[in-house]
Amino acid sequence: MKTVKLSNKIGVMVDSLRLPLYEGLKVCKDMRADGVQIYAVEGEMAPENMDQTSRKKLKGYLDSIDLEISALCGDLGGHGFQDIEQNPVKIEKSKRILDLAAELGTNIVTTHIGIIPEEQDSPIYEAMQTACEELAVYAKSMNGYFAIETGPEPSARLKNFLDTLSTNGVSVNFDPANMVMVTGDDPADGVRLLKDYIVHTHVKDGKRLKPADPRDVYGFLGYGGGTDHAKIAEMVASGEYFRELPLGKGEVDFQAYFNALKEINYQGYLTIEREVDQNPISDIGEAVEFIKNFR
Repeated sequence: MKTVKLSNKIGVMVDSLRLPLYEGLKVCKDMRADGVQIYAVEGEMAPENMDQTSRKKLKGYLDSIDLEISALCGDLGGHGFQDIEQNPVKIEKSKRILDLAAELGTNIVTTHIGIIPEEQDSPIYEAMQTACEELAVYAKSMNGYFAIETGPEPSARLKNFLDTLSTNGVSVNFDPANMVMVTGDDPADGVRLLKDYIVHTHVKDGKRLKPADPRDVYGFLGYGGGTDHAKIAEMVASGEYFRELPLGKGEVDFQAYFNALKEINYQGYLTIEREVDQNPISDIGEAVEFIKNFR
């Protein structure tokens, strides 16, 4: 396979470093990353907790160390937008996160919307579609994107869902490891299929050990009498079904993945996301160098 030469900027999910925000930002700069992705759901980065002084301080610090925000993470958890009763509150919160993103210099908010059902005539599908249509229109009005992370369903089903929306204001945050570990999709094929929607990507690796029902991993409204999040977290952490691994140590074919991104002329960020308990700074620093080897 021909070796691709990347020119994309490299990002780091700053929360993966397990450091206070400003300390983490400095470490990302020391790693020679170009940008960062930041969770903006709870705590000091939640939009309701970020007054104008805090927003200006953060933006000023980022500018002073020449670091961009590749995207904010606005994953609200639960069942995503499957529950029509909870959706009004979640939609409003998502809009405020996108507003915050715009003030901080990015137009992308990544999120999980819940597993898209196969049955398009189901109430859950309709609830998700209605919520995403409202978010898509809002994002489009400010030249922004809510980017759905790949993994909970096959890429073909995700594309079919996105095709039903009136704008691309809801698009895709492409995560190859989620596909490898859960659905068994081929990331390179997924990139080509979703090429019109990819606005942000993750660089993550992992290995599928045995098939898992995506509903056991991500939850699903009404499945098994309701989602026990502690049980799901325990299953994910056990490593029985899949395991996230350092870049190059899992089953993601990065040469093929990067080639596919190059083929579709993707010019956005390659952002490292890692769930690692020991030595995250060293681990993520090595991941940055791994990507740079493709430059």
